Amino acid sequence: MQNIAKIIAQELNVREQQVTATITLLDDGATVPFVARYRKEVTGGLDDTQLRTLYSRLGYLRELNDRRQVILSSIQAQGKLTAELQAAIDQADSKTRLEDLYLPYKPKRRTKGQIAIEAGIEPLVDRLLSDRQADIEALASEYLNAEAGLDEVKAVLDGARFILMERFAEDAELLQKVRQHLTQIAVLESHVVKGKEKEGAKFRDYFEHSEKLMNVPSHRALAMLRGRNEGVLSLSMNADPDSEAKSGSYCEVIIADHFNLKLSDSAVDQWLKLVVTSTWRIKIALQMETEFIAKLRERAETEAINVFARNLGDLLMAAPAGAKATLGLDPGLRTGVKVAIVNNTGKLMAHTTIFPHAPQNQWDKSIRTLANLVKMHKVELIAIGNGTASRETDKLAGELIAELKSELPTLTKIMVSEAGASVYSASELAAEEFPELDVSIRGAVSIARRLQDPLAELVKIEPKSIGVGQYQHDVSQSQLSQSLEAVVEDCVNGVGVDLNMASMPLLTQVAGLNKTLARNIVEYRDQNGQFTSRKQLLKVPRLGPKAFEQAAGFLRIREGDNPLDASAVHPETYALVESIAKAQQQAVDALIGNTDLLKQIDAKAFVTEEFGLPTIEDILSELDKPGRDPRGEFKTAVFKEGVEEIKDLKVEMILEGVVTNVTNFGAFVDIGVHQDGLVHISSLTDKFVSDPHTVVKAGDVVKVKVMEVDAERKRISLTMRLDEKPGEKQMSHQGGKGQAKAGQGKGHQGKSPQGKSQAKGQYKQPKAPANAAMGNAFADAFAKLKK
Repeated sequence: MQNIAKIIAQELNVREQQVTATITLLDDGATVPFVARYRKEVTGGLDDTQLRTLYSRLGYLRELNDRRQVILSSIQAQGKLTAELQAAIDQADSKTRLEDLYLPYKPKRRTKGQIAIEAGIEPLVDRLLSDRQADIEALASEYLNAEAGLDEVKAVLDGARFILMERFAEDAELLQKVRQHLTQIAVLESHVVKGKEKEGAKFRDYFEHSEKLMNVPSHRALAMLRGRNEGVLSLSMNADPDSEAKSGSYCEVIIADHFNLKLSDSAVDQWLKLVVTSTWRIKIALQMETEFIAKLRERAETEAINVFARNLGDLLMAAPAGAKATLGLDPGLRTGVKVAIVNNTGKLMAHTTIFPHAPQNQWDKSIRTLANLVKMHKVELIAIGNGTASRETDKLAGELIAELKSELPTLTKIMVSEAGASVYSASELAAEEFPELDVSIRGAVSIARRLQDPLAELVKIEPKSIGVGQYQHDVSQSQLSQSLEAVVEDCVNGVGVDLNMASMPLLTQVAGLNKTLARNIVEYRDQNGQFTSRKQLLKVPRLGPKAFEQAAGFLRIREGDNPLDASAVHPETYALVESIAKAQQQAVDALIGNTDLLKQIDAKAFVTEEFGLPTIEDILSELDKPGRDPRGEFKTAVFKEGVEEIKDLKVEMILEGVVTNVTNFGAFVDIGVHQDGLVHISSLTDKFVSDPHTVVKAGDVVKVKVMEVDAERKRISLTMRLDEKPGEKQMSHQGGKGQAKAGQGKGHQGKSPQGKSQAKGQYKQPKAPANAAMGNAFADAFAKLKK
């Protein structure tokens, strides 16, 4: 059995003791946020990213070990487990290797080879392998058996061929060699299914496309796989991209070499050559194609999930506008604009519906209604949903602000993404929170609140509904959910939660809490009033010492009995803080925020057996800025007046916008025309970029120039290189990771007919069009994400 801790330690490049200690904590019920923040001495300072990787690998390796035990038991029961085989199984480091070793012993339906063995032909196979100059037909005639259906020499030799094909195809070492070769050389080819050209026009970039299989970036792989699922594309693996090869597949050479078959012109060797060819074409090639395309999907899904997770994290960690009275506007035309006002704590104060747009056109009346509400509730912010009629409603808000400028000079309007607002509006949670409120008004409330605090409001919505993913419906939904839940948990605990204001969904994401405990906290708060001490949490039904240990440090109580309750200092270290204060001859509250005094304290002087230097340093840092919000300063884009629809866009127009989605091939930017534009990876900056996330993130306010507009297909090409000229050749980029290389595709798409290799084992990727941002199936998919 492999040492799981040792393997993970090597992968993370940390000490084995760190991993072992962390596994013990996790197995005892500790959460990743708690371990990352409050158990640094135990883990040796592993951060949350390392801990998430450790947690994921721990699950995989434990599943691997469980499968290992099942396989060993199965082979042992068959009486075929040798010491050599057991050693190989014990050393298998992946599920693929494990299954390769198990293949010859795996129970399966009767095959042609097994039928031939039952007919007594197997000795013939061994004789042919040992005597390559034998008279093959004479030997085969000795095994004629009419009762078994072997009434002629050809049938006997076919049976022998089936036996040897299975023997070859189930050799784990051979499969490993073939797999290594294909990893280096195999090419994925995509072709349009005959007659599907018109129906599958959005996939036309892949009607004749080929590229090295292991280099296909996530978004391209998922697009081709979607095309195959929709019956538009056929995908295949080309194991020999050298189109000039005449002598069969190089994989046949690998098979012959592996079994030391130096084939001559003898009859036996010619028969063995047929066996080798059949083994490759009938057995191994199909198996490898299935396996490699499955691995491509898995790799693409993993990357797509990572993209979604990064975007979600950026969105959740967007700077809050703050605790200010906010007017939420959910735009609409015929059905009107839904209006909701929430106070500085997010409580709904008033709501109505106005009809400023066609067909009612009650513009002046709508402004009067809004003006009265704004003045009555002292509104400071106006949040406008960015859906249908958003720019028209933005104009309405602009006139409202101008009219109230003398009375409310700080009144500000901000366009807010309303992705997922309708999902929240129709949810059980919204119905429970606002049982008497119309679904459409609930959406306006959500829009207002997500401006005040994006994190607190967005946790109420299933992450998959927020719309910042890349082919999110094509990936494993269980893995996607698990990854996104981890992001939400890390973000919530990284910011901290106000115990007296947090909603049940927000509390659910706190380390150590679940839906039941979160609901019990809210009910306790409703029945007993606000919490004044973290210790009161222990009075909440079913919230025991373990949950308290995990959650307490992430829950904040403003103006409570103990000033430390408003900080990230954990209650388990309160006594330590008191000893630090006593040593300085100060009260605890005198330490908080006293930067000069805190800088003078020697952290090493307070190290104990229980609390090490990392904990002391964290405490001093937290005392300096207690409850510090790690989110940045709030900023918003100002959309250009008069640019409200695609038809208003002009090439070379410079606009301000908000990044809504970052993919591996670029970033989508909302510029206020109801259709996000794409900044291709090559247009993000003047420098080479392999990962767009290193340049921009969801929520960033950026300046862009319009490069191309296709109003009919609703596609907008943008650039952040403001000196770039339309039609200018873009920098060479691969759609995936790594550096762009000569001969590899530029951009992220383009028709790519198979090229010719220059030498065995090499494949030259054909060039794609320079301006790859437009005319791509991905632009279609992502432009529709918000819908």
